[in-house]
Amino acid sequence: MTKYPGKVSSLLPIVNELGALPGLELQELFTFLVLILIASLRVGAFLISAPFFGGRMVPLQIRIVFSFCLGFWILGTLQFPQQSVLVGPKLILIVMQEIFIGLTVGLVLNICFAAVSLAGEKIAATSGLAFASQVDPTGGGQSPVISQIFMLFLIVVFFSVNGHLIILGLIYKSFTLYPLGQLVNYGDLIAAGLSASDILFRSAAIIVLPIVIVLLFVNIAIGFITKSAPQLNLFSFGFPMTLIGAFLILFYSVDAISFAFKDLIQLIIDLLMSFLLEKTDG
Repeated sequence: MTKYPGKVSSLLPIVNELGALPGLELQELFTFLVLILIASLRVGAFLISAPFFGGRMVPLQIRIVFSFCLGFWILGTLQFPQQSVLVGPKLILIVMQEIFIGLTVGLVLNICFAAVSLAGEKIAATSGLAFASQVDPTGGGQSPVISQIFMLFLIVVFFSVNGHLIILGLIYKSFTLYPLGQLVNYGDLIAAGLSASDILFRSAAIIVLPIVIVLLFVNIAIGFITKSAPQLNLFSFGFPMTLIGAFLILFYSVDAISFAFKDLIQLIIDLLMSFLLEKTDG
């Protein structure tokens, strides 16, 4: 400092001008970061527990950055509690409540998406394809190939009808019914999970029953053939015919399955709207 007195003195006006620039004050930086964190908790919890966004194919860093970007986007439209609440012990309750709401939306969506996986497992067990399993890229566990095909098919249909944008819009509008800092009726969220279980089994039965019934008639026909010709045993004749019949049934039922998937997506959206927008719709 003593070696270059002239240069230091010439930089002082520049430092003063920089300090006078408009911007965020340092003492408000902590509050600003807390607001962004709170605004991104609900959508961040949804991204962690959602079927596609929460899968292993999407890196955790991308989910974190995306949740903070969405939180920054909705930051200016939220009604936050007083600053004394945000820096007090009540902040822990607000954080837990926001995480619970986001996880509920993601888990409801995940339960409804599991209907196609359940349908694929039952079809694979009936057609003899239960042994053809591989690692699921979305969940990490092993599941039949038909279940994975159905899940990827449902994800493609979900994105093609802009289901992800509708769900994110519902989460954004949910701050009207569940504002920050107010007590949430957790019974409605639990009831939504139970309703999702009903959609799971009902949709899986709708998808499975037509295909399984046709495979039942195929097996009955194979039974008559093997009874009349005992040299055509089950492994040399029945098993290949069952596999060929299953592939043909799945090939010709793609259109019907796509309509069933669209109905499933509509049921999911209606369920989420029933407990996220109940007050605004009424």
